[in-house]
Amino acid sequence: MGRKQVGRYHILGGRRLCGTVKIQGSKNAALPMIAAAVLTEEEVVLERCPRISDVEDMAEIVRSLGGAVWWEKEELHLKCAEIKKSCVEEALSKRLRASLLFLGSLLTRTGEAHLAGTGGCKIGKRPTDLHQRAMEVLGARVLEEEGTISARADHPKGTVLCFPKKSVGATENAILFAVGAEGTTRLEFCAREPEIVHLCRFLRAMGADITGEGTEQITISGRRGKTAFSGCRYVVPGDRIAAGTYLLMGAATRGSVVLLDAPLEEMGSVLSLYQKIGGQYARKSGTLIADSEKVQYAVPHVETAEYPGFPTDLQSLYLAAAVTLEGRSCICENVFEDRLRTAQELQKMGAMLQICGKWINTKKSRLHGADVVSRDLRGGAALVSAALAAEGFSTVQKTEFIERGYERFPETLRELGADIIVEKEV
Repeated sequence: MGRKQVGRYHILGGRRLCGTVKIQGSKNAALPMIAAAVLTEEEVVLERCPRISDVEDMAEIVRSLGGAVWWEKEELHLKCAEIKKSCVEEALSKRLRASLLFLGSLLTRTGEAHLAGTGGCKIGKRPTDLHQRAMEVLGARVLEEEGTISARADHPKGTVLCFPKKSVGATENAILFAVGAEGTTRLEFCAREPEIVHLCRFLRAMGADITGEGTEQITISGRRGKTAFSGCRYVVPGDRIAAGTYLLMGAATRGSVVLLDAPLEEMGSVLSLYQKIGGQYARKSGTLIADSEKVQYAVPHVETAEYPGFPTDLQSLYLAAAVTLEGRSCICENVFEDRLRTAQELQKMGAMLQICGKWINTKKSRLHGADVVSRDLRGGAALVSAALAAEGFSTVQKTEFIERGYERFPETLRELGADIIVEKEV
């Protein structure tokens, strides 16, 4: 991949977003599937895989381990006939949080795994203890020293594992390890996010025996050996967070957007909020037609929660819209406390809001152009949304955060009518 490009967007606000967006494949579904590809010596093909920097970084990790990875149009091909290493290099593992998912898949494939730290957005406390505990309960010996996690498992055995708190990543890691354990594993108090459901379906396509995905109890009958799993071809589902992003950007600019291939069945909480602020939408053959012309009133109280509640990944996108709405909104961030840093950047644009602990109180504001800085992936997208709704010119710095999760982001916005110029430097 080489050195990351540092970027900025220059945006002239005041234009409604109108047009059609084809929703990309899900980032959060694709990343664990890439980690799972090392379980088999046969070829895995991910159709409709988003070509974003997080996917490229996960692919680079697979290459560093000895796998072959290549693109054919929108298909990502992975063939891990030879996995020569069980250590994820520090420079690669620290690029993104999802590198941690190789802990479970490498333990299954090679019997050991070493990760020199993890990266990702700085959005609050993101410990790895739940991941390590899951590996230990399933029979691995785990040692963490100065941020490096080393694990070894000679004879992992199925068991009952009850998570002390819900964690999407820890649930995914436990699944990736349990599929190679001897006997049956029952995971209790699992996270229920759609990305876990898709991982389980993907692993079933590879030959795994898994039931219960989408509930708080998942049962896995493990398989041992290098030939236990086959290759497969799998279509990555639509990205519910990307779909919610464009929906809320349309709301902030009072635009009208058509979302193709949006996973509507996964967007209940977002669509409910959209209706409450005055948005109107219709479903037609898997397409969402959303009209924000009558968006007007803020929702008095919004709290983030694990699925199927309102997603933390869309909290800052709603915040950017809320400061343009009549009335007050009280937003509670229950998942990642440092997502509130985006609120501080919005204040530079004239957003009238108060931050108190995990709460943000907003009221209608007249947004103006400003120079702001992305602090994380979703917060960066929210700053772009606010800039599109503001009067005058804005510059959004560190857009490399945004491009970790959105495919063709500035190009898509221009197709919707945005006035946005991209500036890059190495």
